[in-house]
Amino acid sequence: MSTTTQDTPAPAATRRRRGLKARHIHFIALGSAIGTGLFYGSAGAIQAAGPSVLLVYLLGGAVVYFMLRALGEMAVRLPISGSFAEYTRRFLGPWAGYITGWMFAFEMLIVCLADLTAIAIYMRFWFPDTAQWVWVAVTLLIVGAANLASVRWFGELEFVFTIVKVAAVVAMIVGGAAILVLGLGAQSGGGPLANLTADGGFFPHGPGGMISAFILVLFAFGGTEIIGVAGTEAEDPGTAIPKAVNTVPVRILLFYVLAIGVILLITPWRQITGEQSPFVQIFDTLGVNWAAALLNIVVITAALSAINADLFGAGRVVAGMARQRLAPPALSRTVKGVPVLTTLAMLAVLVVGVALNALLPERVFTMVASLATFATIFVWLMILLAQVASRRGMSREEREALQFPVPLWPYGQMFAIGFILFTFAIMIWQPEYHTALLVGVGFLGLMSVLYLALVHGPAAHRS
Repeated sequence: MSTTTQDTPAPAATRRRRGLKARHIHFIALGSAIGTGLFYGSAGAIQAAGPSVLLVYLLGGAVVYFMLRALGEMAVRLPISGSFAEYTRRFLGPWAGYITGWMFAFEMLIVCLADLTAIAIYMRFWFPDTAQWVWVAVTLLIVGAANLASVRWFGELEFVFTIVKVAAVVAMIVGGAAILVLGLGAQSGGGPLANLTADGGFFPHGPGGMISAFILVLFAFGGTEIIGVAGTEAEDPGTAIPKAVNTVPVRILLFYVLAIGVILLITPWRQITGEQSPFVQIFDTLGVNWAAALLNIVVITAALSAINADLFGAGRVVAGMARQRLAPPALSRTVKGVPVLTTLAMLAVLVVGVALNALLPERVFTMVASLATFATIFVWLMILLAQVASRRGMSREEREALQFPVPLWPYGQMFAIGFILFTFAIMIWQPEYHTALLVGVGFLGLMSVLYLALVHGPAAHRS
């Protein structure tokens, strides 16, 4: 069984067109970690946990790292289309692969929906009289064209988007350092660390406040698993995937912990209310009057980047499932390596979704974020369980031959799995997440019923 698993997909994998270079994989990995969750979601996390949110980002970053290392181990060993949906199918069974793939597609569409709506709202800053649907249509045309053109075009667009986002975060960190070192703007007395310990201390709301920030922090990290999908499109997966995954700790320390740390050192945490981005507050302190316009450009770019990458990842996973008869077979058709029908279907769903979203109350964005977190950590859990199952099915020689084994085996995996299960418990414990929990569980139930009715029957006589 081990021989079949490893040998069968290899020819297909090598015959496939691959259009992403190592730099594309690096920037897709980097871009997936920087988005709306950092630029806006960080304010809610800071209000929930106070300065202790820095520990939450470190813990969440550790979970992401072990999850990506698990995915990287499998992707280097088996660089096949479908990525983690295919790995869960092989190592956990057909239902697991089916539900993981559809949950990932569900997650990506929800995040796209939130980002599309956000872009339309952001554009009101310059064009308050233009109808919202115009900007939604323009956005869908841009990311749709990039995803339909070719894998290489997708990589180039994501490359540019990520440069803009990275430049904004670096500018904020440098600007914050200038405030601290040169004493620019208004600062509270008591030294540079005063804001981390004043006003309730490092844990102003106790352990409960820190725990309640987990959902928002994990939402910010959602989408990082796209590295595994993009990696299978790389010209040299065995080199590109390890390099991209190994930069995750540096990215988390630099773009989350360091950026949020600078914000907390400069601004008392209670002043970060969420009425404006914490990043805007930094630029305002520097006296940059055009900060709002600058941040608007950055946030629009971040949202475009997220939609671009999410459509790419969801399209590849669903197309991979279609090849295994876990989705309609027509969705597996590709043109120049692009799953055209799958991408078009998702764009059509987004058009309907945005129209519905416009009719719902404003608070739907927060609800969508928590629902995206449910889908995200479910996918992460399945990736981790698939990697554990793959290890159990290996001989000692196969384990020793792994080119990119997970570190701290098996303790790192146990920590990550335990953390995710604890996060699900938080959603049960806190009432504000009950709607997202019910919708997520309802989607699981609905797709499981469809699996039994439409997929399991045809699959049964194949096996």
